[in-house]
Amino acid sequence: MGQMVQHVNRKAMWLMLQNDEPEDFVIATGEVHSVREFVEKSFKHIGKTIVWEGKNENEVGRCKETGKVHVTVDLKYYRPTEVDFLQGDCTKARQKLNWKPRVAFDSSRGSSLTAHPVSRVSLQELVREMVDADVELMRTNPNA
Repeated sequence: MGQMVQHVNRKAMWLMLQNDEPEDFVIATGEVHSVREFVEKSFKHIGKTIVWEGKNENEVGRCKETGKVHVTVDLKYYRPTEVDFLQGDCTKARQKLNWKPRVAFDSSRGSSLTAHPVSRVSLQELVREMVDADVELMRTNPNA
């Protein structure tokens, strides 16, 4: 997700550095989405549809077009006691830094998060950039 840091947080980081005293800020869109949704957008970008099967640590994402399993749960990262709902509250950054989120998960629906339309970035654009970079990396180094 390093690409997101470039697009989303650059201005926020700069604004934080302008403070006389260091403070903690939450930089978030305020939207709530799952890793599953992000995976679905990523596969949609390459023209594939992921169908989810199973539950919890046995869940897999299978390509609807080919039947091949592309997504599995790595038990190293699986947290069965994870909270179900996580939402970043960027109120302090909005108020003290005059910062506004620039990323919308779904660029096709309206959002109250609109800052400056020219600088607004949709998550679909970030997904496209990240997936394209990964595809290129795999072309040049299949073991990456």
